[in-house]
Amino acid sequence: MRFSGKKVLVTGASSGIGLAQTQAFLAEGADVIAVDVKVFTDKNTVSKFSNLSVKICDVSDAHAVQALAEDVGAIDILCNTAGILDDYATIEETDFMLWQRILHMNLDSMYLMISAFLPKMKQKKSGVIINMASVAGLVAGGGGVAYTASKHAIVGLTKQLALDEAQHGIQVLGIAPGAIDTPMNAADFLENDGEMAKWVASETPAKRWARAFEVAELTLFLASPQANYMSGAIVPIDGGWTIK
Repeated sequence: MRFSGKKVLVTGASSGIGLAQTQAFLAEGADVIAVDVKVFTDKNTVSKFSNLSVKICDVSDAHAVQALAEDVGAIDILCNTAGILDDYATIEETDFMLWQRILHMNLDSMYLMISAFLPKMKQKKSGVIINMASVAGLVAGGGGVAYTASKHAIVGLTKQLALDEAQHGIQVLGIAPGAIDTPMNAADFLENDGEMAKWVASETPAKRWARAFEVAELTLFLASPQANYMSGAIVPIDGGWTIK
């Protein structure tokens, strides 16, 4: 029960990596606020854990985020996991509306959430912020032009924020997943008899896709006292994709 007494907020918590993070922190004794724009439908998690609070919020909406922060109060750990894909669209396939939508949801949401919850972390002189980046934030080829731009920006946000806030006792870290088996990536499995998914696995040195719980386990480590001296690190969990 490493996180007993800790208050954790996870965005994008209704499915995929966010759901796995929520379940992992709950199992470790944390009081978890699960935030998503969609209804939290994992009834097994809701029935199993009394230390779970579910909130519906569009984290890209400034007014909604401010209301959420006032409702929730101070937290110890913030996991900015919510995000969307762009179907690997090139710049010719990306109109300005799509460009704005991807950056608004992936990047602006993190700015809003951090801005809302950081002040109380600074008052306590402690806190951990974990931003969900991607291998698309480290190299090209992990998404389309808008998604890749948004994830590179998240890497920059994470590093600068870590530099600014380390003196205040706050850790800021990033996770860069590669091929993770989540509902958001489901189209990669279904399209063309899963040929794209097979190709991604063959191109990954580990020769497989990862499961969401593996990212959640990394999250637990980064949020734990064992990682207390880490600051500004962007940790790939990609089966070796970025070492090629």
